[in-house]
Amino acid sequence: MDAVTRHLSEFGDGLLTTLQLTLLSLAGALVAGVVVAAMRVSPVAVLRAAGTAYVETLQNVPLLVWLVLAVFGLPEIGVMAGLFTTAVIVISLYQGAYMAEAVRSGINAVSVGQAEAARAIGLTFTQSLRHVILPQALRTVVQPLGNIAIMTIMNTALAAAVGVVELTATANRVNLAEAQPIWIFVTAGLVYMVLASGAGLVTGLLERRTAILR
Repeated sequence: MDAVTRHLSEFGDGLLTTLQLTLLSLAGALVAGVVVAAMRVSPVAVLRAAGTAYVETLQNVPLLVWLVLAVFGLPEIGVMAGLFTTAVIVISLYQGAYMAEAVRSGINAVSVGQAEAARAIGLTFTQSLRHVILPQALRTVVQPLGNIAIMTIMNTALAAAVGVVELTATANRVNLAEAQPIWIFVTAGLVYMVLASGAGLVTGLLERRTAILR
């Protein structure tokens, strides 16, 4: 246990990086998810096809592969960015594919009559989606979005493989110095468990507050 207490400041820095990576990635994923979900329910065939291609491509290639391709491949074509920024963008886009499917399921759960009523009062597709359908859809998928948030917390650990010094990378560095893997990685695992439990608690509270009474 002394190996952990001697490196608390390093664990704190790693945890802070993990939190930043998680929150920024979730924000980006939510934006990407809403946009792609809108494309997938659009009346324009090209947009539907593009949305489907995005989801199928991102979901069927492991996140680690995308991270490695972005970190080592983008500089080859002249696109330069820091490791942290690259990780945020890649995780956002990857999780955005899952967000899109969750949001789309929420959109499909909204009564068809809502969309018909919106059209009847003269709203365009975009206006009805923004003002009528999406607000209801998002309230019905709080729990799935919370599960994706937990998934995002766990997936940030993969950023360690491309050089981002987050919690997992910090644990590995401390272990190299102290050679006490059980205490060090159990501690890191407990921190991830606390983060996931916190996300689940917040999700449960939001779900109860935003529940649609029928």
